[in-house]
Amino acid sequence: MLLSSSMTATNENLTPMAHAAQNRCFGCGEANPVGLHLKFFLTEDGTVVCDAVLPDTYEGPQGYAHGGIIATLLDEAMSKAVRSRGVVAMTAKLEVEYKRPIPSSAAGEPRPVRLEGRVARSEGRKHWVEARIVDAGGIELATGKGLFIEIRHRA
Repeated sequence: MLLSSSMTATNENLTPMAHAAQNRCFGCGEANPVGLHLKFFLTEDGTVVCDAVLPDTYEGPQGYAHGGIIATLLDEAMSKAVRSRGVVAMTAKLEVEYKRPIPSSAAGEPRPVRLEGRVARSEGRKHWVEARIVDAGGIELATGKGLFIEIRHRA
């Protein structure tokens, strides 16, 4: 489970993004016992943000987050950016650029990161989205771009 952090600036005007109590999403689902339990907020400019600390259970190399978890974090930020527009969509394409190793919180030393996601453009059911992970100093650690396709529920 990801632990929340206190990176969010106190002067930010953030709106919590609500989730269903029985949400089993691996990224944000409260009802998923092995999920990441990410909590996203919407900024005034429409960006979604999430502050988190990665425990060492999500390591690849010792002391650093696993690449698959990094991709998951970016995917989740992008998904929430689309969701903030009232649209449920799934990942059709995901591109990740790993810029710097992302530290885990080994030996109980919290190392907060911030996830940010935003919709770059939308066209019908297609949504092109961008995300990034930054450290407490604002240094960009990883970026992602994705194409999300809106899910239309069958009647």
